[in-house]
Amino acid sequence: MVVADSVPLHFAGLTLDPAARTLVNTRGESISLRRSELELLLAFVNNPGRALSRDYLLEAVAGRHSEAFDRSIDVLVGRLRRKIEPDPGRPKLIVTVPGVGYRFSVTPSPVAFPEEQGEAGSTPSLSAPRLSIVVLPFTNLSDDPEQQYFADAITDDLTTDLSRIEHMFVISRNTAFTYQSKRVDTKQIGRELGVRYVLEGSVRRFGNQVRVNAQLIDAETNGHLWAGRFDGKNLDLFDLQSEVTSRIAIALNLELIAAEATRPTDHPDVLEYILRGRAVRLSPVTRANHAEAIGWFERALVLDPRSVKAQSSLAVSLVGRVLDGMTDTPAADIQRAEELASKVIAVSPRDARAHFARGQVHRLMGRYDEAIREYEIVLELNRNWMRVIGDLGWCQILIGSIEEAISLHEQAIRLSPRDPGIGNWYDRIGRIHLLQSRIDEAIFWLEKARSANPEHPNIHVDLAAAYALKGETERSATELAEARRLSPDGRYSSITRLRAAAHWGVPTVRALFEATFFAGLRKAGMPEE
Repeated sequence: MVVADSVPLHFAGLTLDPAARTLVNTRGESISLRRSELELLLAFVNNPGRALSRDYLLEAVAGRHSEAFDRSIDVLVGRLRRKIEPDPGRPKLIVTVPGVGYRFSVTPSPVAFPEEQGEAGSTPSLSAPRLSIVVLPFTNLSDDPEQQYFADAITDDLTTDLSRIEHMFVISRNTAFTYQSKRVDTKQIGRELGVRYVLEGSVRRFGNQVRVNAQLIDAETNGHLWAGRFDGKNLDLFDLQSEVTSRIAIALNLELIAAEATRPTDHPDVLEYILRGRAVRLSPVTRANHAEAIGWFERALVLDPRSVKAQSSLAVSLVGRVLDGMTDTPAADIQRAEELASKVIAVSPRDARAHFARGQVHRLMGRYDEAIREYEIVLELNRNWMRVIGDLGWCQILIGSIEEAISLHEQAIRLSPRDPGIGNWYDRIGRIHLLQSRIDEAIFWLEKARSANPEHPNIHVDLAAAYALKGETERSATELAEARRLSPDGRYSSITRLRAAAHWGVPTVRALFEATFFAGLRKAGMPEE
């Protein structure tokens, strides 16, 4: 068997994409390979069951490229074992052959679907990885064929952005571009590349206008799952390209998580539970949804206590329900979230969710500069995580950079207009207007927030303050009562308890809260003690 560098493979629960130099393990985690590690793995893959000498392996690696690496093949084998073996100390895939070298003990299979059988279709014998996708080259529909470069740039950026999504297995650009200008059935592409989803689209430029169409297709059923159209002016083509690819990647993240979480499965695994928990996290914020998401992540940890993705997801949910005022055990939740995040970062320093969880803990404890640093790390790892942009914006409010905070929340709303967390962003913009005594504007945004998420107590208490400052005492009393009903910890029973329940920013910002927010709640009927 000779494996081409572009053929995805399955072996021992791993999926290898040679063109992208990545492995996806059974927990859905993406593992990058150095070029020397990939060449060594391909040498084993092409010779399953054979005892290969160290000289043969060294030539297979060193003879194909000039990358510097430790020329002891034993050291390189050790590095590769740590990436592919369940227990590197007792290897079962790369086996030592005394006096000779090493033997690869499994025979990989190309990732592929069997031919369709009968009217009912078929089920993959080797199922494609969950959240696996290929971005086909976008078609240039402009009159000028020279504009193909812009369509290709959209394809490239989308491939990169989608690869940043956790658990996403994305076919490399080089492999995807072999389908350019070819009419190939989507099911065939799915079979050939071993992916569940195909993204295709087109770009049309006319005058100074650009229109980008994209559609997501289920490669198993050929069903259309999502379609979007994005229009803009090409006065700054680079900015337009960046915004369009971000909006598509963000929308696809929401669609794919929801689609995967609803797929029936006979044998739930760690990734199944993580995806179900994240699908719940993409629902509007409620006490019940927090509890359900945490339950899924706890079940994932029962199956695999070492799963860094389960640990970091659980940390985010635990600190999230504290920030939302929807837990009976805030101190325990904070402590466990901080411990989980620190544990994950120690072994996986580029885990974005762990850094996000730690940033949330810092914000909760009033350590705003440290929180901002963590949020910025997250955005370096995934620029399209809109909830992080929103929380970074709230931190900017707390340190007094109010205009920057509005800009960040407007960016989040523009790039993810159907985001489940959009109610929080409306609420924060409304709160900014409230702090600046722009009461009518505050009420406008806060009412939008209430419509988007009627079960979040923070929105109702903000409305209570705003209505009271406007003189609408009956409406303010109704909103305050609703905030108290939805909050389990009694923070809205008095001004003193509410002050103690959260940090209210630097002194200048705390003064704004006192002059507007707390003043309005007093008028709404909230007692001092």
